[in-house]
Amino acid sequence: MEHIRTGKVKKVYSVDENTLEFVFTDSISVFDKIIPSQIPKKGETLCRTAKYWFELLTSKGIKNHFKEYIPPNRMRVEKFNVIKDYDKIHEDTVDYLIPLEIICRHYAAGSLMDRIKKGKITAEDIGFSKNHEVKYGEKLPYPFIECTTKLETHDRELKDKEAKHIAGLSDEDYNRIKDTVLSIDKIIETETSKRNLIHCDGKKEFGYDKHRNLVLIDTLGTPDEDRWWDSIEYSKGKVKELSKEFVRQHYRETGYYSNLIRSREENLPEPEIPPLTQDIIERTSKLYVSMYERITGKNFDKYA
Repeated sequence: MEHIRTGKVKKVYSVDENTLEFVFTDSISVFDKIIPSQIPKKGETLCRTAKYWFELLTSKGIKNHFKEYIPPNRMRVEKFNVIKDYDKIHEDTVDYLIPLEIICRHYAAGSLMDRIKKGKITAEDIGFSKNHEVKYGEKLPYPFIECTTKLETHDRELKDKEAKHIAGLSDEDYNRIKDTVLSIDKIIETETSKRNLIHCDGKKEFGYDKHRNLVLIDTLGTPDEDRWWDSIEYSKGKVKELSKEFVRQHYRETGYYSNLIRSREENLPEPEIPPLTQDIIERTSKLYVSMYERITGKNFDKYA
């Protein structure tokens, strides 16, 4: 196999002209920064969680790139061309990775709340009345879908017009992607609500095959791509984070996040992200294993 690239949490290899192999590592990243700490069992939990969703979505008629699971932390998937030059992507281009990350939010949380506090997004933008004060953890009136870049150094927020332009999408194409995202999230909500989980938000990625059929790619529905809360605690008025947001919050509390954002806004050198403490590493590892079991309803110690 040929090594193609190493991402934030995956190593990608070319098996043949039609197949890639993902190796899910125990690395962890936040804010586009790879933390210099390893989280035991993390890669395996992500791989097996993604496998669970791909197999379920296939049974529901949603086309995706999953081909084969290789225990404990490898997955083979359909390969798509990566076209970094946006000018070479048009509405008739086929067999390519759509250079967008599609984020669908159902609750006010994370970076959405950061932008609301800064006045970059208003209550009206996300479906509330003009004078509504948005509170953390509040359910949105309707799903809020937005896009960021996929192939640039840092994820860049996009307006719909630019997203369609750089990805070679017609209005119909773009609406079909949004509808597919909503269908997937409905399946995720139906399944995980049985195990007292709230699916707060998450990102999806897509490609077009050789016949320009829409194909779900990369991974989804894991504690890395998606934000999860405990529904029992939520019913009591408490937001209990059950995803990578737990680690993000650690860096917010230490002040690292605010320093990082300030550096990016002022075009200064970015500060190196410090490693996690051993206590947080152990807690995070336990979280990933427990979340595999809650998301899938399967025992981590038993392969299926």
